[in-house]
Amino acid sequence: MNDKTGGIHWSFWVICVVTLIFNVMGVINYFVQMNADSLATFPEQYRPIIEGRPAWATAAFAIAVFGGSLGCLLLLLRKSVAFFVLCASLLGVIASMMHIFGVAGYNNFEVWIGVLMQLVVTAFLIWYSKLAECKGWIS
Repeated sequence: MNDKTGGIHWSFWVICVVTLIFNVMGVINYFVQMNADSLATFPEQYRPIIEGRPAWATAAFAIAVFGGSLGCLLLLLRKSVAFFVLCASLLGVIASMMHIFGVAGYNNFEVWIGVLMQLVVTAFLIWYSKLAECKGWIS
């Protein structure tokens, strides 16, 4: 079941690439939200949470998506420091959740699912980076 690249299972590469794509989509979402022209095209229900987001929540969002992307890239490069970058990303996700779920009266299922999915993926990647390190796939 191992491929010919140092005993690394083929699923390692698939997981790293798929989660990198997922996190890069988050980076694209970040840039779209930071662009005033793009934000004007958003439905009315989404704009208030983005426009009213405090600086700390915007920073948390950036740490979450950029940290997740960098962590996945580091996994692909087989670097164990990916664990620490992914932990920082998880802190960003949690801080983002605090803002989104704390907005009074904000009850949007799509946003909640997106943030919860980011939480699950990031937590999985933290666990997976430790697993890969234990198996000797990253160092």
